[in-house]
Amino acid sequence: MASYCQENQTMKNFDPAFVHTVFFWLNNPDNDTDRSKFETSLGKFLKNSDFAKTNFIGTPPSASRDVVDGSFTYSLVVSFESAEAQQKYQEEPAHLLFIEESSNLWNKVIVYDSMGIGN
Repeated sequence: MASYCQENQTMKNFDPAFVHTVFFWLNNPDNDTDRSKFETSLGKFLKNSDFAKTNFIGTPPSASRDVVDGSFTYSLVVSFESAEAQQKYQEEPAHLLFIEESSNLWNKVIVYDSMGIGN
């Protein structure tokens, strides 16, 4: 039976202090080779990040309402303990390598950063 949740030994706690949400539009979203390259590079980056506490990589579901934007190819949601940790993440070698390996695969990126209210 497949498990669709994190195991206790690998689970990191979501940190509501700072959330970094990124949407990627690939140049060739229907190209399996490009998708595989992107997913491999992104996975390697997140595995090697010293600052990302939790992460979620997704693709758009079939939208059932007009307010849902499903035009992107991938989404990434990462939590951090602080805005300072997120800035260090931007500058760490794993992130810079991801950009070097994958930036030629996308034509648009939009980032939404949020700080938790009450933090």
